[in-house]
Amino acid sequence: MQKVVTTLVLTLSLILFGFIANSFAQQQISGVVKDPSGNPVAGANVYLVGTYDGASTADDGSFSFESEETGQQTLSVSYIGFETLELTAEVKSMQKLELKLREDLNALETVVLSAGTFEAGDNSKVSVLKPLDVVTTASALGDFVGALQTLPGTTTVSEDGRLFVRGGDAGETQIFIDGIRVFTPYTPTTNNIPTRGRYSPFLFDGITFSTGGYSAEFGQGLSSVLLLNTIDEPLQNKTDIALMTVGGSLGHTKLWEKSSVSVNASYINLAPYLVLYPDRNDWEKPFETFAGEAVYRHKIGEGLLKVYTAFDNSNFSLTQEDINLEEGLFFSLKNRNWYTNSSYYQRLENGWKLDLGASLTLAGTDLTIIDNDIDNTEYSVHTKLKLRKRFNSRFKLAFGAEQFWTDFDETFTNQDFSAAYGFNNNISAAFAESDIIFSKKFAVKLGLRGEYTQANDRFSLAPRISSAYKTGDHSQLSVAYGNFYQQVGSDFLKFAPGLDPQMTQHYILNYQFSHEGKIFRAELYRKDYKDLVTFDTQMAGFESQFANAGNGYAQGFDLFWRDNTSVKNLDYWVSYSYLDTERQYQNFPTAATPNFANTHNLSVVAKLWVDGLKSQLGWSYQYGSGRPYTDLNRPGFLQEQTKDFHSLSFNWAYLIDQQKILYFSVNNLLGFRNVNGYQYANTANANGQFDRRALRPAADQFFFVGFFWTISDNGTDNQLDNL
Repeated sequence: MQKVVTTLVLTLSLILFGFIANSFAQQQISGVVKDPSGNPVAGANVYLVGTYDGASTADDGSFSFESEETGQQTLSVSYIGFETLELTAEVKSMQKLELKLREDLNALETVVLSAGTFEAGDNSKVSVLKPLDVVTTASALGDFVGALQTLPGTTTVSEDGRLFVRGGDAGETQIFIDGIRVFTPYTPTTNNIPTRGRYSPFLFDGITFSTGGYSAEFGQGLSSVLLLNTIDEPLQNKTDIALMTVGGSLGHTKLWEKSSVSVNASYINLAPYLVLYPDRNDWEKPFETFAGEAVYRHKIGEGLLKVYTAFDNSNFSLTQEDINLEEGLFFSLKNRNWYTNSSYYQRLENGWKLDLGASLTLAGTDLTIIDNDIDNTEYSVHTKLKLRKRFNSRFKLAFGAEQFWTDFDETFTNQDFSAAYGFNNNISAAFAESDIIFSKKFAVKLGLRGEYTQANDRFSLAPRISSAYKTGDHSQLSVAYGNFYQQVGSDFLKFAPGLDPQMTQHYILNYQFSHEGKIFRAELYRKDYKDLVTFDTQMAGFESQFANAGNGYAQGFDLFWRDNTSVKNLDYWVSYSYLDTERQYQNFPTAATPNFANTHNLSVVAKLWVDGLKSQLGWSYQYGSGRPYTDLNRPGFLQEQTKDFHSLSFNWAYLIDQQKILYFSVNNLLGFRNVNGYQYANTANANGQFDRRALRPAADQFFFVGFFWTISDNGTDNQLDNL
């Protein structure tokens, strides 16, 4: 018994000694917390992770508390507007600490990397255009390409309709839907009749138009890229009906718990319109097209699958005036185009995000030019994988790989000759890019893209860099540099499949101001061209000698101003571009400014909401200085210029009620007699002079009337987004 009592007393003594020892083992943790400028931070929360030991900083930024913890521990310091700081060390060393917090760069006022890029979307930090602007810009006629032609950096080439950017031809701009390339973005047409983009603006909620210096993620574009993003999650079930002077369309969106589908079909036939307003062409079959689009969306956990499909079938035939053909030039076209695009987004573990995508294009065109038949088919595929992660508010990383396949076949037949030719073009690419945000005022984007072209066994490496510095609360400066490569287009590659990619170098300096509905942008740029395609015949063909011997430059500056707050119910923007460019390419005998480029371009767009009329009135004025042409009666090449281009367009959208809209527009309201160029006779007349004729637009004006009706769950939405 005595032994048991002795043991118990000894045990209790040891426990008591332990408590006493622990009471003397309290460690003091102390220090001071400051901001990046060295000023004290009062009220910051300081504590040991996994414990209740901690304190708040005093007015002088100091803190002090005690803890029984020993060994290595993690000290956490947090305060609103700053990144949480964590320090791991021995507890006994956590005395008289000097801790400096860093700004939280997730805040909205952080600098934006924006050199060369126009954002158009409701969720963008700096939106130059909204998706609504595409369908309410007077000169656009509902075409997203037409709306973008009012932005600086574009050139007015009214007879073509495609995007010509900063001295580049239309083939230098690439279009992507949900990050996947569109190989045939425009409906085919003939000389002096502008084309249109194939895709409806109502299916897109964001547009990014980069006039240069764009991300390493995107390639195969020498001048610019246009990124179109389809709507992720529609808000409600709705039906859209449109009746127009040129045709009609019907669209419907249906929502389920985890999926949705949007479909749109349209039929366009210009025959009735041309009966009322004949143009300068002799139409045998006026332009007719049937088109359809569909987007299916399905949520899979935290991921989203989208499948976009579009098809159209168009045809027309006409005889156009030709100075060398008394009976005129007969032209007939039938085109079929199918485009399918699928994309998948998924959040992975550890903060990684996965983007997968693929597209398939099936296109066929049957042409008849006088008595020559030209039929071609194109099969193109694009696949892409991208991984990205935001490691913290200061560093983001993205990398991926993609593959392009194109199989192009063409046949040429007339009474005397027949030939079949084409090419296979496979391009493999990989890219990596990081955003490094040093502070709210300064950030850098570093990118590298590598491309391998199988046809000519050529590997190209393209570094790209951009940076931005915040000069004030609402302004910043940006610079960008990059190399860009693009494979030669099918017009030349079908005759010479071994041609090397063409190349440009971009240099950009940008200033941007944005505050309370006002945006101002000014941008200087320079592009140097290398390895442009050259050939030694009047027209590219089998007998031509092709080479990558061309070069050139484009330089200038762009200005943009938009204001939607200074005058009640008035929204307007002004764009101006100055362009200086020359190039030696194709069959040019000497370096010259190409006929698609001009020195000055100006656009003024205004939209006024009038409550009393329940209407939005819109105006769009476009000016372009004269474009070069070759006068065969004078020595020189591309030595003359056409007269300046002018066009004033007007539209009127009237709300019959909240979901019914009557829309009217007219292009070139004042009937300016614009000239796109001149065609000269092949042989001189009796006086030794070459006769010529002016290339005028097919019609000086175009009138459009449409009725738009939306039937939706909430009974308030309309196709013009409430104007």
